[in-house]
Amino acid sequence: MAKELKKKVAKKVAKKAAAKKVAKKKVAKKVAKKKVAKKVAKKKATKKKVAKKAAKKKSAKKSSKK
Repeated sequence: MAKELKKKVAKKVAKKAAAKKVAKKKVAKKVAKKKVAKKVAKKKATKKKVAKKAAKKKSAKKSSKK
């Protein structure tokens, strides 16, 4: 009886440990996704800035020609 109980407990512990591992992986994936999203957002922002600068230069050229 005692041995079987120990086995049951061991299985429960193993399941909990496995669940924790899965949870950690999920969290890690979420964090990774967020990091990627931030990088993409930064790239988009820099592109916008560059576009704005380019637009300003173009408008400046146009005004200087007048």
